[in-house]
Amino acid sequence: MFEKKIVSDFSILSHPNEFLDGMVILVDKPIGWTSFDVVNKIRSRIRQILNIRKLKVGHAGTLDPLATGLVIVCIGKATKSINTFMADEKQYIARIKFGATTPSFDLETEIDRQYPVDHIHEDLIKQTLGQFYGEQEQIPPVFSAVKVDGKRAYQKARKGEEISLNARTVVFHEINMMNFQDVEADVFIRCSKGTYIRSFARDLGQALDSGAHLTDLRRTGIGKYSVNEAMKIEDFDNQCDELRKRWAEKGIIQYGKAMD
Repeated sequence: MFEKKIVSDFSILSHPNEFLDGMVILVDKPIGWTSFDVVNKIRSRIRQILNIRKLKVGHAGTLDPLATGLVIVCIGKATKSINTFMADEKQYIARIKFGATTPSFDLETEIDRQYPVDHIHEDLIKQTLGQFYGEQEQIPPVFSAVKVDGKRAYQKARKGEEISLNARTVVFHEINMMNFQDVEADVFIRCSKGTYIRSFARDLGQALDSGAHLTDLRRTGIGKYSVNEAMKIEDFDNQCDELRKRWAEKGIIQYGKAMD
């Protein structure tokens, strides 16, 4: 079994083979990027350093483009550990706005319906959050990567097709309201794999006899790993530049080509 090698500082690397032998990089995904964009970026830069055409790179859990935070990227032989990372519980900070819904349950789509909010207050939200602890049957958003008849649900949803998704069992281990102001609540969530925080926002709005959607989402942890340990994309770029220069100066690589 591959022994997980978490790398946050490329200065410790001594040879290009270390990428191929397998390593894990923690990335703080910026808003607007898909998880695949992150994988593409990392694969492209490392292939450039090693001057190779193929390199196995994958991520351990999708994060929506409008969300930020921790994405675990596995390289080389470490891709065998992807399923292990995906099984870990996740931690999020979600900002939920009450009084309106959108088809995607977040800001990807426009508001489609308004709801009353005068009855919603901090104590009611805290009381209602208690209903979500433990196992829940949750229906994923139609704007999601869940497959329906061989196609991603979001592909059908964007065409205006009617979609019916089955509920799945998820587990909420911890839910705490951090702040409530101007009909928006910041909520800390620790949950099982497969949980859609956008669906949680929808369900919370319904439980409050109103509507709700997600306005911000940050994944702060996966298992024992924290976003505080993660590289930003610009940090990764800078470290790649420094690594390539150092290895070229030492003769480990020459003109971008790894030496035997």
